[in-house]
Amino acid sequence: MEKNTLGKRIKEARLAKKMTQSEVVGDFITRNMLSQIESGSATPSVKTLEYLCKVLEIEPNALLPDENDSKNAPDAEGYISIRKEFINKNYKAVIEYDADDEFSDEICALKAKACLMEAMEYSGSDSATDLQKAIDLAKQASELSKCGVFADESVKNKADELLKANAKRLSDYYRSLL
Repeated sequence: MEKNTLGKRIKEARLAKKMTQSEVVGDFITRNMLSQIESGSATPSVKTLEYLCKVLEIEPNALLPDENDSKNAPDAEGYISIRKEFINKNYKAVIEYDADDEFSDEICALKAKACLMEAMEYSGSDSATDLQKAIDLAKQASELSKCGVFADESVKNKADELLKANAKRLSDYYRSLL
């Protein structure tokens, strides 16, 4: 169980009993320690937990997580791993990541920026195939940049500029073949 969850449950039990921190701690622990436990910045020992349960007149299992706690909590692992990939400039992994979770707005913003970065990379090439990839990625970046609460007009504008520039270059390339 996370420290924050445990501390929150202890605080809820204390408030339900209408007790102050000073009333709960007595001579066993300091009020400052209880404050740290409740805020999640400290983990209580087993003895301290037993003491708190006794004083708050609750069963120790009341402090354990419910079955539904993990189901309702957003899973941040996917977002954290994709964020690390972005920081490490592994833009392809970010673009390919597919998940529908609580962090979809954040992931969408990362994908928009990753698409833009990849489009910029392909734009440096004279290959028609690479220019087409740059165009496709710029389109994707432009669309993704409009999604969610992290919509980013600057990413959209850069993607649109890149799209136009590469479309012109690709058009000029095909004209030169005629």
